[in-house]
Amino acid sequence: MANVTTVREYLLLGFSEVRELQLVHLLVYLVALTGNLLIFVVTAFNRRLHTPMYFFLRHLSVLDLCLISVTVPKSISNAVINSRSISSARCGLQVLFFTFCACSEVGILMAMSYNRYVAICWPPCYDVIMAPGACGKMALASWLSGQLMGILHVSNIFSLPFCGPAMIHHFFCDVPQVLKLVCPGDTMGVVGVICLIVTVAFFSLILIIYSYVSIFWALLRMPSTEGRPKAFSTCLPHLVVVTLFLSSGGFEYLNPVPDSPSLPDFLLPVFYAIVPPSLNPVIYSLRNRDIKSALGEAFRGKGICLG
Repeated sequence: MANVTTVREYLLLGFSEVRELQLVHLLVYLVALTGNLLIFVVTAFNRRLHTPMYFFLRHLSVLDLCLISVTVPKSISNAVINSRSISSARCGLQVLFFTFCACSEVGILMAMSYNRYVAICWPPCYDVIMAPGACGKMALASWLSGQLMGILHVSNIFSLPFCGPAMIHHFFCDVPQVLKLVCPGDTMGVVGVICLIVTVAFFSLILIIYSYVSIFWALLRMPSTEGRPKAFSTCLPHLVVVTLFLSSGGFEYLNPVPDSPSLPDFLLPVFYAIVPPSLNPVIYSLRNRDIKSALGEAFRGKGICLG
């Protein structure tokens, strides 16, 4: 019979024992924090940026802030005080909020790709399809679906019996790592959790890729080539980051968790937990002329239009 234990504390592997890498970890977090805060403030208070595209960017910035703040601060604080422990309650909260933010972000990314699809493929109908009410419903559906996924995952995972040492071979409590501690006989709940996550990620990726393929096809059929390079240079980085986010997460959840993780096993969560929140402000916003213009107005002291 398996030795079922009541886990009150977990041990995290930590991000790195090297101080220089820990410093890079902190700097990346601060850059992501600053970039997403700037995007949120500028798109919220500049009336010129009250459009569907920037509406979804604002939600993406909030989710990126939450996504990276769920995991990195605890890892940094453990490195500072030379500790590896995390309580069971905090581990459960990390699973809850990370799943919530990640799933909500997938919904917002789908809405953003759909917004671009309508803007390029159905421009006469854009104002009707992407009306403020429709955008609000898309955002609300994304947040609610993420919340539902988070609650389902936490209630399912932490209701299962745990066996063996409470060692998590990552710098935060991720679903595959926590499921590794579940007793071998309780596999049905584990399979259900993993299948649900992977199915959502797979279909979301397919829909996003379909939207961008339709966009590229519409751009290639346009008689004028003036705006084509700009559209490609905007859409391609978006597609690369979205694909990296969903494919790395899906591979992590499908790949069996090893007893002794290698360097690639450790780096994989970085590509969906740290890289997207750090790159999204640059790729989605700071390369944008309207955002740079609004930031320039704010820093020159000319004020941001309120109201």
